[in-house]
Amino acid sequence: MTGDLREPKRTDPRTFLVEAVSYIIRFIPAAAALFVVMRDELDRLSFALPIFGLLFVGNLVAQYLQWTRLTYATGDADIRVEKGLLSRAARSVPYERIQDVSIEQKLLPRLFGLVAVKFETGAGGKEDLSLAYLSEAEGERLREVVKERRDEDAPQALSEVPQTDPEQSSAPLFQMGPKRVLTFGLFEFSMAVVAVIGGLAQQFEFLLPFDIWDLDLWQERLAGPGQQLAGLGPLAQAIGVMIGVASLAVLGFATGIVRTALREWDFRLDRTPKGFRRRRGLLTRTDLVMPVHRVQALRLETGFLRRLFGWHGLKVISLASDSGAANHEAAPFAQMDEIAPIVAETGFALPGSDITWHRAMDRYRLDKMILASLVLLPVTIAAIFITPSWQWLIPAIALAWIIAHHWWRWRHDRHALDKTQLYSRHGWFAPSLAIGSRTKLQSVEILQGPIARRRGYASLLLGLAGGKLRVHGMPLEEANKWRSAILESIGKTDFSDLLEARVEPA
Repeated sequence: MTGDLREPKRTDPRTFLVEAVSYIIRFIPAAAALFVVMRDELDRLSFALPIFGLLFVGNLVAQYLQWTRLTYATGDADIRVEKGLLSRAARSVPYERIQDVSIEQKLLPRLFGLVAVKFETGAGGKEDLSLAYLSEAEGERLREVVKERRDEDAPQALSEVPQTDPEQSSAPLFQMGPKRVLTFGLFEFSMAVVAVIGGLAQQFEFLLPFDIWDLDLWQERLAGPGQQLAGLGPLAQAIGVMIGVASLAVLGFATGIVRTALREWDFRLDRTPKGFRRRRGLLTRTDLVMPVHRVQALRLETGFLRRLFGWHGLKVISLASDSGAANHEAAPFAQMDEIAPIVAETGFALPGSDITWHRAMDRYRLDKMILASLVLLPVTIAAIFITPSWQWLIPAIALAWIIAHHWWRWRHDRHALDKTQLYSRHGWFAPSLAIGSRTKLQSVEILQGPIARRRGYASLLLGLAGGKLRVHGMPLEEANKWRSAILESIGKTDFSDLLEARVEPA
């Protein structure tokens, strides 16, 4: 244990109420399923209900006892959490290892005025530390204490941290109102809900008043009362197909809008002395602070339809981005003139018109295309001579798609290097641009497989604490030049000093 820990504290007493209500909500579907399965066997159901009730009460008691045994304490150098009912476990995390501190409010805790505080260590989601649940004021004070002691190495009592939010009244760096969120949702079209509905219909079709998979019944329903449309023949079937496609489209768009609204509602990004502060969410409200001096790289993304309208998304890759719970979206749906000021605040720069872009080697892309076609090519040739009529077109179209895909990738994938940054453009259907700082990279590796060694190209693997950055298909000579230049930039900078640097907002 490092540092003298203060008096251990428990989480908010209302935590048990939240956990109890959550368990009741999770219990309802299981009880309903039990009733549906055993509805025709009331004797067995009456025997199972008391057992189910005992399990329910026992779980609530166990959750209460676990709450009484969970404590946390802040010391001069670390935060310590102890938990466990039968076997005790204690964990201490030094402040210097904590990369980001976020506050999350799901719907039920919000009703009780509680928050979950998550400390991201950048060592993977399983090793991150979280406290659920604390009062909103306690969570905010605890976050400030951890950030102050991490950044300034100065002990400070919880009561000494100001409870006010000085950044609340300042103009946001980027925000999305209801209209922007709705527009974003239209581009988040999803067919996942269709598959879910189909699966539920198949599992619970016995509850429906008709057979959902009876095609003749659907044809009769489409024809209408008195079979008015029966005489239309194929036209009636075409109308049915159009109605079905339209229904699926409505479901897909509605799902995208709802999912986006739940995640991005009231999105706000502020520039504070501590870094970027991002708040968003409708039912689950998250409050995340991303220190600017810990940003390792940027990723600019878009989609096939979004780029036609000028919409892009910006993500920052920081030391904590490997955490499964971390989502470092700085501007998920914005125009380039909105993204440029955010990029400038990070100390990075978008590629200028004078950047010299390079493609991957022709032989690299050709080898990738041949390897991807090894299975489909003989299948297509065999299908031409074996399968009847037009069926050989199925593997032929798949083969043509692979060839076209790699040709377009060769045309659109680019990489570039300037005095301070490196750039990697990837993809043509949903293109993305990665921007890395030469001084913040941690390693540079040249990778060559058996084919690459014979063909004279290589892949450059660039190590980031919060992610990965790779450039494929480079001539070996160019890869060596890049590695030498980047290592020279890394060698001129003390990485520990770089992490401790303070970047004040403009």
